[in-house]
Amino acid sequence: MREIEAVRLAELTTLRTGAAPERMLEATTTAGLVEALRDTWARGDEWFVLGGGSNLFVGDEPFEGTVIRVRTEGIEELPSPHQGRIRLRVQAGHGWDALVAYAVERGYAGLEAMSGIPGTVGASPVQNIGAYGQEIQETLVEVELIDEATGEISTAPAAELGLGFRTSVLKHHHGGVPLRRAVILSVTVDLVVASERIVRGEQLRRALGLVDDAPVPLRWVRERILTTRASKGMLLDADDPDTHGVGSFFQNAVVPAPVARALPPECPRWPIAPDLDAVTVIPLAAYEGQVPPSKPATVSDVKVSAAWLIEQAGIRKGFKLPHSRASVSSKHALALTNRGGATAGEVAELARFIQSRVHAEFGLVLQPEPVLVGVEL
Repeated sequence: MREIEAVRLAELTTLRTGAAPERMLEATTTAGLVEALRDTWARGDEWFVLGGGSNLFVGDEPFEGTVIRVRTEGIEELPSPHQGRIRLRVQAGHGWDALVAYAVERGYAGLEAMSGIPGTVGASPVQNIGAYGQEIQETLVEVELIDEATGEISTAPAAELGLGFRTSVLKHHHGGVPLRRAVILSVTVDLVVASERIVRGEQLRRALGLVDDAPVPLRWVRERILTTRASKGMLLDADDPDTHGVGSFFQNAVVPAPVARALPPECPRWPIAPDLDAVTVIPLAAYEGQVPPSKPATVSDVKVSAAWLIEQAGIRKGFKLPHSRASVSSKHALALTNRGGATAGEVAELARFIQSRVHAEFGLVLQPEPVLVGVEL
């Protein structure tokens, strides 16, 4: 751990908003990260950890507390108790896409549809990140974390993290306090050893343009996903203002099936139901010699396209309010971008305007996806 000169958070976040905090620490080892956290908690400071800064929306006023930059890296290969699989234990500060590239290169399947998602591995369970129907919870085994209340390090299985659609017990919701105040130190995932796979999910098959069930190479899936994300301005590019944001600013809306049926039939939607082809990962300590029977699929909720709702509410790609430096991406209606020098206030004003339009048109309140620090919607 070392204390470093505090810089504007606008320089460290992809949305490019935020003033310099009161204090900034940097940790490049797990021991240093633990020391930084315990020191900060002992001081009684307000605090938050900063990884890639790709899922943070920071307000314009200086943060009155300590920001801890997590710069730990490393991937450790471990045996899996399941035949034909392997486990990877990854340090919290490791780049997410670097992990995906590592897995694909070695023929480990389960993360490839999430290629190109920015940020760090430690943030992935907090947000339960996902793309094209694939989510981290499908492969997550456990996380090593440190609790603020006790300062103790423990290992928590995925089942204890309350993983839901872009959420967990560790996530700060709309600036509030998470259900569990803890910081992830490492993440362990369980992947299939296979250089190619049969793609099952509807969203991913559509994104890849697949029409049959022939296996496809993991490298091909990754390349297609990266190309698709780039076309939507979802790959970070210093020279492209459409990528100066947090990716999808709003979550796709998850609504009861009757609500979804009331929406126009052309609104894209995806029933939320268990994936019957998914592999059940049972902790070795809990294995009793038999695999529990699968439960029949039930469909109670439906995910609907927030991008479609936004555009049908009259908000087009590239839309901005008068005299504002924040705008909707010119490539994707779900992304809000900083076109150069936009304040957090300008971004928030645009977000609230979009929320109000969608609510007026469809009766749904879109929820922001990034963590909000010092800003309210």
